[in-house]
Order: sequence, then C-alpha cells, then structure tokens
Amino acid sequence: MKQNSLWMLAVILICGSALVLASCARKNKQQLAAQSDGEEQKMPDYSNKNNWMQQPEATKDVDVFFVYPTEYVDDSPGAPTFADINEKKMREPAQETCQLLATAFEESANVFIPYYRQVNMAVATSMTREKLNAAFDSIPKMDVFAALDYYFEHLNGDRPFILAGHSQGSAMQSLVLAEYMKAHPAYLQRMIAAYLIGYSVTDDYLKANPHLKFAEGADDTGVIISWNTEGPANEGKENLVVLPGAISINPLNWKRDETYAPAEENLGGRLYNEKTGKIEEVPQAADAKVNVKRGVVITTTKAAAPVTYTDVFGPASFHEHDYALYYNNIKANVATRIAAYQKNEK
Repeated sequence: MKQNSLWMLAVILICGSALVLASCARKNKQQLAAQSDGEEQKMPDYSNKNNWMQQPEATKDVDVFFVYPTEYVDDSPGAPTFADINEKKMREPAQETCQLLATAFEESANVFIPYYRQVNMAVATSMTREKLNAAFDSIPKMDVFAALDYYFEHLNGDRPFILAGHSQGSAMQSLVLAEYMKAHPAYLQRMIAAYLIGYSVTDDYLKANPHLKFAEGADDTGVIISWNTEGPANEGKENLVVLPGAISINPLNWKRDETYAPAEENLGGRLYNEKTGKIEEVPQAADAKVNVKRGVVITTTKAAAPVTYTDVFGPASFHEHDYALYYNNIKANVATRIAAYQKNEK
C-alpha cells in the first residue's frame, strides 16, 4: 500500500535531498516545466473543488493543511513526467494513504487536502540530480503554493492552522515553511504547529531559516514536530530519510532527550493489516526513545514489521509506520497544542 511513496522518497534522497537543495536548481525549473517531454502544463484551478481531496465545511476553530506523499507511478511508454491533476493512479492511492494519516487531525480540526501534480516515479528514476531537483522545485511546489494561496484567501477565514504531511509531503511542507511562510509572516503567526513527520528536519535547515523553531515539549506552539522511526538494528546503517544533523522528538513523552517511553505510554496505534485489508486499532503499539546523535526515534515494537521490500532505508526502518505506531498520541498532541495556542491567545 505504501511502496510507491517509499520508493519515490528514495529517489528524491538518492539524488541529493532535492527539496532541501532545491535552491540550486531554481534557474532550471521554468525550463523543465515548459519542456516536460512536450506536455502542456496548466496550473490547477483551486477554486474548483474537484482539485481538493478534502475541502470541508469549517465546523471547528482550527484548520489543518495536509500534503500527502508521492503515490504516482506510470512506467508505460510516453508516460508524463508529472501526474495530471485528475490522474486516478495518483488520486486513489493518495486517498487510501490519507485514511491512515490525515485522519489523526480530524477530531480537532477541519482538514484541507489539495491534489497536486506529482513527479512520476518511473520517470524520476532516469533523471539527473539537477533535473530532479528542478522538477520538485517546479510544478509540485507551484501547485502546493497555489493551493495555499486559495486556501488563505477563500477557505481559512483567519483561523489558526496546522501544517502536516508525511515523507515527501513533509518535504514539501519544509519548502512551505522556508519560503511561503517567510514571505507571509502574518500567516506564520497563526500557525499552531507543523507536523513534518517522516522527513528529516536538520540543524542546518533551522539555521538557514531563523524564523522557524523546533518543538521542545508537548504544548509549545508555532513549532515544527518531526521524527523518523527505526529499530535498533539501523544503528550505523544508511537510511535515506535520515539526514546528517537530523532532529527528532519522542511521540510518546514529547521530549527531545533520550528519556525512554515504554509502550504503556502509547495510547494506541492504527495499522493497516495486509492480510485482512483493514485498518485496525492496536493498543500500546510501540515504545519510543530518541537517539539524539542519529536524530531518530528508536522502537522495539513487534506490532509492525520494518520495511523489507527495499534496503535503501536500512534493515530496520519503520518509515511507513511513522504515524501508525503513534496514531492516538499524535491525535492527543494535536488537541494539546491547539488548547495551548487558544489559551495563549486569550
């Protein structure tokens, strides 16, 4: 169910962490967007509700703007470089993914999810580093930024909001924080938090973006929350989602030090069962401890298996379960940060 997303992220990071290094390729993005193997690219109209996976009525005081990971794969002859905004091969798996991830926010917030034109994984594998950097800094980013423009102008209603994503979706949100929010400081003041889970937020990234800060606890606001989940066997191994200088926070005790949180502190996971094809609640799904030096969260869980169909994440990566293992703790933390923000605003 999640293999497409994981392989796409591997391609991104193999080619030099494209979204972090994208500034070096900006000069090429317009040329790439214009070429695209002869494709005509038209900016999606985000006033069209069909270009949103979710555009709910605002029944709550807080919003979430969620960006899903890459799901589009087409290796047929002449396949496009970028998914069409209406492409079923992107939309349908993205909808499945969001049932596992974005639902963690729905109890506390109105969750808005735009569709956006993603790079075709099958085409990306043949790109040079420069071309791939330019690809992600072109059409996908333009779409996400355009969706944000429409969201803030027509849907947000001056409500406080949360940014969230996973894997490449979190990488796109890192561009939102670094570029879009820097250009719109009034919006940034209303940001309760940014959950950039499954993608490395690094010391260098924070130094390059002094308008941003990483979470220190369970209830600070205006902060970034991030972690990558591994088993002990990944120590000393290469993991393409774990970048040098990575920072993680413990999703059970919300500490950044190495204080161990046993599974008894886990409020319950929400895991996809491959055998039954159903999403199931799993009590006390995983323990957690931050490895500060490596910048990851370590778990000894038996509730889920590590990634086994590729070795690019090391022998014990739980990347596809970053949300699932700690689902109810994420949900509770969202409510905690919202309450803290609202208390501070009174």
